[in-house]
Amino acid sequence: MEWLVWVGAAVSLFGLLGLILSIVKVNKARRAGLSDEELRAAVQKVVPLNMGALFLSVIGLMIVIVGISFG
Repeated sequence: MEWLVWVGAAVSLFGLLGLILSIVKVNKARRAGLSDEELRAAVQKVVPLNMGALFLSVIGLMIVIVGISFG
């Protein structure tokens, strides 16, 4: 089941890329000099991306653990 480890690593990598993207988006919004309410709205738009990326990372790590356990 070595392939399961690689699939899990790939899924975790996509999650990590999503986390990096959400950090970049929030940092860009902070640098734009928005008002407090506009900044809050911009950050709220990024929250679903952030949560999805965290979910992907966790699922990927679970797949890796299953691959190691049964491999």
